[in-house]
Amino acid sequence: MSINFPLLLVIAVAVCGALALADLLFFAPRRRAAIQAYEGRAGSIDQSTLEALNKEPLLIEYGKSFFPVLAIVLVLRSFLIEPFQIPSGSMIPTLEVGDFILVNKFAYGIRLPVVDTKVIEVSDPKRGDVMVFRYPSDPNINYIKRVIGLPGDKVRYSSDKRLFINDTPVAETLIGEEPGSLGGARLFEEKLGEAEHLIRKEMGRYRIEPDQEWTVPAGHYFMMGDNRDNSNDSRYWQDAHIPADLAGMVPDHNIVGKAFAVWMSWPDPKLSNLPHFSRVGLIH
Repeated sequence: MSINFPLLLVIAVAVCGALALADLLFFAPRRRAAIQAYEGRAGSIDQSTLEALNKEPLLIEYGKSFFPVLAIVLVLRSFLIEPFQIPSGSMIPTLEVGDFILVNKFAYGIRLPVVDTKVIEVSDPKRGDVMVFRYPSDPNINYIKRVIGLPGDKVRYSSDKRLFINDTPVAETLIGEEPGSLGGARLFEEKLGEAEHLIRKEMGRYRIEPDQEWTVPAGHYFMMGDNRDNSNDSRYWQDAHIPADLAGMVPDHNIVGKAFAVWMSWPDPKLSNLPHFSRVGLIH
């Protein structure tokens, strides 16, 4: 079952805020009035009676206690920075399974929580950015990939696994080889826009017909994983509910933010291994 955490957080903040406001406007004045009435008619003041008269209802007490904490979490998570964990190997070697990352929520504009409406323009995604977004076919699922195609770009992936943007090959340099699931895998350093990063290709593996080409519509982005032959990305997405010319594209309103740092890694919490910090650093 998918849980809409942003919606739950907004509801929790609203409920706790309403309880705190109700106490400020109604319940606290009534407690003060009760204390004043008691002090006015009592010959001697009993401290336990004063404490009882001034005691907040349990629900009000919890609401007032949780409200500032939840409000701070909501602001940080919605407008500044949100943490995520990498669940798959689609971004290897840039990101490993179990990496905990930080995502800049304001890099591409300030958006209202839950409804995701952009209210303040900041900047647009750049070619080569590592971006978190809501999967077009199921917006309850967050994906992370690299921005390959910008609006208006023509993207082509050739039979020899070369990436072309607007008929220009993307620069890449062979770094080395490593074992792959179907034969050897090669690591390349790719320069995509201003971003220089590593990618991984399994040279004997083909999942799509060669020389596929896509044109990126306005307001959309074409995404690919750095683990080019083990990534469910824009090259493969199909949905009967999405028009053919938008298939595989990520609309602007699905953007969550820009991934910028790894702060911890914990590949498998179910095992006895502990989290480690050897991969802490900026994401390129």
